[in-house]
Amino acid sequence: MNMHFATIWESYADQLGDVPAVIDGDKRLSWSQYDNRAARIAAALTAAGLGPDDKSGLYLYNSAEYLEAHYASFKQRVVPINVNFRYLGNELEYLLDNADCKALFYHASLADRVAEVVGKLPLLRLIVEVDDGPATAVVPGRVKYEDLISANEPAPRIERSVDDIYMLYTGGTTGMPKGVMYTMGSHTQQFVTNGLVALGLPLTDDWRELAPLMSEVRERDGTYVVVPCCPLMHGTGMWIGAMIPHSVAGTVAILQNRKFDADELLSLVETERVQNVVIVGDAFARPIADALDAAQRAGKKYDTSSLTRMVSSGVMWTTELKRRLIDHIPQIALLDAMGSTEGSMGSSVMMKDMPAETAVFMVNPTTKLFDDEDNEVLPGSGGTGKVASGGHVPVGYFKDPEKSARTFRTIGGVNYSFPGDLGTYDENGSLILLGRGSQVINTAGEKVFPEEVEEAVKRNVGVRDCLVVGLPDEKFGQIVVAVASVDAGVTLTEADVIASVKKQLSGYKAPKRVVFVSEVPRAPNGKADYPGARALAEK
Repeated sequence: MNMHFATIWESYADQLGDVPAVIDGDKRLSWSQYDNRAARIAAALTAAGLGPDDKSGLYLYNSAEYLEAHYASFKQRVVPINVNFRYLGNELEYLLDNADCKALFYHASLADRVAEVVGKLPLLRLIVEVDDGPATAVVPGRVKYEDLISANEPAPRIERSVDDIYMLYTGGTTGMPKGVMYTMGSHTQQFVTNGLVALGLPLTDDWRELAPLMSEVRERDGTYVVVPCCPLMHGTGMWIGAMIPHSVAGTVAILQNRKFDADELLSLVETERVQNVVIVGDAFARPIADALDAAQRAGKKYDTSSLTRMVSSGVMWTTELKRRLIDHIPQIALLDAMGSTEGSMGSSVMMKDMPAETAVFMVNPTTKLFDDEDNEVLPGSGGTGKVASGGHVPVGYFKDPEKSARTFRTIGGVNYSFPGDLGTYDENGSLILLGRGSQVINTAGEKVFPEEVEEAVKRNVGVRDCLVVGLPDEKFGQIVVAVASVDAGVTLTEADVIASVKKQLSGYKAPKRVVFVSEVPRAPNGKADYPGARALAEK
């Protein structure tokens, strides 16, 4: 069957045309409007000479335009490329060049960065500027986004292949950013399945059954609204916050502030009756819990009665913060998904009457642990191994066969992805995520996993955030150093933190030093910036 995002979304436009697809401030796009605007952009891509397997760069903040250009690319079998809006000069040029981008969509506030590199990218054929205020520079050859839409009639619908490549660039575990490639058919099927499971609906592998089913569900249950709190340029935001909801005719609601504002989120939950919020760990969960606490103290509690689900992926989400959220939103299910761009490995669900431990996950049936000789580490053995994700496995990294061969391997006739995480099993057979192998600290012959120490540090009352790194040491080889931030008005000493950790963990895991900073460095999606933390620790 032709399982392809664009084909499914077109069927929603035909059968659920008046249902909202995107809410972006005052802009509300029904499925028919969303499809029409994307089809006009698709026509412009074709007119510029882009076709199957060509690449279009999306150098954009969260916006309706991001989703429209993304959908338009799918329509023409063009591969949309996520471009980190923090990238400057060389970083921006590297990614656009590495991806062979022939089209580029960017916000006007980023125009100065585009102007700096556009002359070095001879493949570019279409350069489109999205208005978000005065442009910071004039980019040669650019066309305004709305002018582009007005100038083109909707592109005719085309046949598409399940073998088309979908790609998401990741930089967290692979050095320089690399495109992780999936086949469109398997990727679409996986996301449709995830969306149907989330809604408690029967599974199907026939895309033609989806629009009638979702029409019936929308008529019965009303609009399904999801808010991605993290950037769409990252996998958690785009995949869990947009593509999976859209796979089941859901509405994606966009926050307006470019720096996460928990009060804005909670107001949106209240006004749009949001059911699902997508975050990335404690960096988002803590401000939400703080805002709920503050609203309760002020006697102006937010109406969160519509909220039934909150999903996090990619970083640690501590049990203490989950409890705080459930105290305010007792009906909510908190889904902690363990995975990366390279593959999904397991999940943890916490509800009011169903507690869960931090970093302990129920493994997917296709997830296993292997030692350095590719022998499987079995539950009950007490061993530690590399986490291997089976099932929906990427094709490889774009333009990097060597890295692909190391990360995506076949063992015993089964394809696995090895994103770099290490784990072990508890006595119940649940997977305990120990951390990323590249971040493990070797101190006096002992291995210390930063995430375990970070959690212990954050149990101190007043500690807002923490990252743990290893620094060179003549005596121990490396020493454990905590980089922590504390709430305003809190007095906490280095000795207090170290003593607290020693009460929770083996002594060798406790930090030898604690560096207090105003803000622990993290990427816009909440993921840990360990190089940044290390630089602060070295000062």
